[in-house]
Amino acid sequence: MDNTKRQPRKQGWRFVLLAVALAVAISGLVRSLWIDVYFIPSESMEPLLGPGDRILVSRTDFSVNPVHRGDVVVFDGRGTFAPLNSGKGPLADTAQAVGHWLGITGSDTTYVKRVIGIPGDHVECCGADGKLTVNGQGLEEPYLYPGDRPSDQNFNVVVPQGRLWLMGDHRSRSADSRGLLGAPGGGMVPIERVIGRPIQIVWPLDRFAEVPRPAPAGTTTTNGQ
Repeated sequence: MDNTKRQPRKQGWRFVLLAVALAVAISGLVRSLWIDVYFIPSESMEPLLGPGDRILVSRTDFSVNPVHRGDVVVFDGRGTFAPLNSGKGPLADTAQAVGHWLGITGSDTTYVKRVIGIPGDHVECCGADGKLTVNGQGLEEPYLYPGDRPSDQNFNVVVPQGRLWLMGDHRSRSADSRGLLGAPGGGMVPIERVIGRPIQIVWPLDRFAEVPRPAPAGTTTTNGQ
C-alpha cells in the first residue's frame, strides 16, 4: 500500500479539525466576553422582539453605560424567574444548552424583559389614568403591544437595592415580576444576573434591524447603589 498518498490526507484532516477547534474556541471567547446570540422563544416582548427572532446581545454595554429604566435586558433568571434546577435530566439539559449556544432554541433560565424599576423605585399599578406609576409619576410606554393595558394585575412595590423590576412589552402574554411577588426575591432580579443588552435582530432576515436603546429616564444604576 502506498503510504505517500495517505500521509497528506491525514495531515489535511488534522488541519481541518484544528481549524474547526480554533474557530469554536474563538467563538466561545467572543460570546463569553463581548457578543452573544440568543433565540427568542415567546411572544412576551412583542412587538419589539417576536418568537423565532435571533438577537445579538452586547455583554459589555452595561459595563460602559449604566442600566436605566426602559432598557431591554437579557438576564439569568435562576433563583428568581426560573427554578434552580430544570429537572429535565442531564441529557435534556445538555441538549438544550447546545441548542441555546447555537442560537436555535430558547433557554429555561435565560429571559428577555424591559426594566421598569431600578433600585429605590416605587412601582405601582395603576394610577387613575390606568398607567403604571414610578415614584408617583405616570409612565409613558409607547413600546406596549397594541391593545394591551399596562397591567391587568395590581401591585405596589419598592425595588430593593441591587435589584430590578422587569416586565414584558406584551403584557397580556408575559410572565414577569408581577407574577412572582410571593417567590424568593419578590420577582425582582439581581443586577449582577443581567447578561447584556440586545443590540441587533439578525434572523429572520426580513426582521433584520437594530434594537435601539431608549433615552435615559431618571436615576440610573450599575451596582444597585
